[in-house]
Amino acid sequence: MIVERIPAGVYAVNCYIVICEDTKKACVIDPGGDADEILNYIEKKQLDLSFILLTHAHGDHIGGIPAIKEKKNVPIFVHKEDEEMLKDASKNLSSMMSGPNVGVTPDKLLSDGDIIELGKLKLNIIHTPGHTRGGVCVKVLDTIFTGDTLFANSIGRTDFEGGSFEQIIDSIKRKLLIFDDKIKVLPGHGPYSTIGAERIHNPFINQ
Repeated sequence: MIVERIPAGVYAVNCYIVICEDTKKACVIDPGGDADEILNYIEKKQLDLSFILLTHAHGDHIGGIPAIKEKKNVPIFVHKEDEEMLKDASKNLSSMMSGPNVGVTPDKLLSDGDIIELGKLKLNIIHTPGHTRGGVCVKVLDTIFTGDTLFANSIGRTDFEGGSFEQIIDSIKRKLLIFDDKIKVLPGHGPYSTIGAERIHNPFINQ
């Protein structure tokens, strides 16, 4: 597996391009903006873009979708609990941000435990509500893409509609901390971490 990080959009969301080395199939996780840069990388590396996968439907994570979808007519995956948010620019807050208003209809609705194949890779969907009702993390091999659920030494905001502090802490403890300490954490914002580092140092988990 190859992972390319592109800080995307005005909020510098960590957009990840996940690539199966054997097949050159790729997906884009959370294209928050800068669609041209994302598309240029895909073209330069001659990748076969298979789908766009969202960890959740907030506006700062979806700004690049329309332009990517126009050039590459690939399906958009989001958890079923965030479907309505993705469709509505006021609900996903893109109408309040400095980028474009974005409201798109997903092509596939995800549920907890789903497995998505990307070439020879298997992407495991973990429903982790708390930041949004439909927030997910995505485990691939020794890596978890945690979106805005878990950051290095922090957690996602819970003061937006659909957020819950109790839920996000429960999601992290029951669904993420069960993994080995060496598992890499690639969050939606900020630097990388590991499950072990967060288990020890994250003040929200240890309070």
